[in-house]
Formats: sequence, C-alpha cells, structure tokens
Amino acid sequence: MRFRDRVDAGRQLADALHAYADRPDVLVLGLPRGGVPVAAEVAARLHAPLDVWLVRKLGAPGCPELAMGAIASGGVEIVNAEVIQALHVPPLLLHEAAARERVELERRERAYRGDRPVPMVRRHTVILVDDGLATGSTMEAAIRSVRRLEPSAIVVAVPVAARETCERLRPLAEQLVCGHTPEGFRAVGDFYDDFSQTADDEVRRALESAKELHTPRA
Repeated sequence: MRFRDRVDAGRQLADALHAYADRPDVLVLGLPRGGVPVAAEVAARLHAPLDVWLVRKLGAPGCPELAMGAIASGGVEIVNAEVIQALHVPPLLLHEAAARERVELERRERAYRGDRPVPMVRRHTVILVDDGLATGSTMEAAIRSVRRLEPSAIVVAVPVAARETCERLRPLAEQLVCGHTPEGFRAVGDFYDDFSQTADDEVRRALESAKELHTPRA
C-alpha cells in the first residue's frame, strides 16, 4: 500500500474511522507538522473539529530521524530507553536535546494557536492523528499528555506504522487504528509518493479552514 501524499492518506484513514462521524463529542488532533494534513482530511470527512497537539521528537545524536524520546505540551517527556542504551547517549545530551526542542514547541504553540486556548479535551473522544509511526515516541508523548486532561476516550489513528510500535502503544489508548502495518517497515516516508516537509503556513491554513467549517453562521 502506498499513498500519493498526506491528503490521500487522510482520506483513506477516514474510511476506517467512519463510526466516529457526526458525533458531537469527537475532537480530531493532528500532530504537527506532518500529521496535520492527514488529520484535516479525517476531520472534514467525520464532520469533526480539528486542532493540533504539540509534540517534539528528541532526535538521537548523529541520527536525528531516530527518536530517543519526545516532549509534549504540559511538560510531558518520554524517553526511549532502548535507543539511549544502544547508542550510549549520556544524560547531558538528552537534557540538551529536550531543552532545544522545548523552545521549538513553544514557538509552534504561538505560531499555530496564537491567542486561541488549548482545545477542550475533557469528556471528549480524542482522535490523535499522525502521518505514520516508526518508534512511536512522539505519539506516546501525545497520548500521555492528552490523558492528563481526562478525555472520555483516546483513539490513535495513523495511515501506516511499524507493527511492533502499534502493539506497544495499543494498551495506552481505547482504540488504535493502523491502516497499514507492513513487513520490513523501515521509514514512514517509504510509503508516500510525496513526503515533502509540511510548512507552518500549511498547518495554519488547515486550522483556519477547519475553524470556518465549524463556526456557526449568523
């Protein structure tokens, strides 16, 4: 299975989430930046509001695409002990990486939200969407930080993922939807024809479009 781009992936993922369509308690949260175009399609097809949940991956030294952990809104920090042990990452480097990514997380909060408050999560069914899962550290941080706000349920939804990552995350959510869990998974981008980086402006446009769809007309 391959996807043309993140929009195509979102449309296909929405088909697996049809049970959540037209429900007033559902909130779709995309993980910036790449998860937002996917989440925007999911939200549009489920007729649900869209927002973002800020999470930053802590890239391993010399291999930034490999997550040695992640941070999320609310001060949540997740550490991937296996990666840290395998690469012999000292605590100081982990601390420095977290400090750098916290600066970027705060910048994105301002860039994407502006003056808007954090979305109301309590007593909602929250669908967390990303463009795929490799190690799953970023999604784990998102799940744990959202859980603190007492949602009624958390649904994790991604178009493609490593099978072992899905199994590891499954107990953390009420439902986990992995559209495709291929053998020999190496990287999320391998399953997209277009996996170009998502820009901040694209995230903002998606949020503005979703806001217009769910703002009552006078």
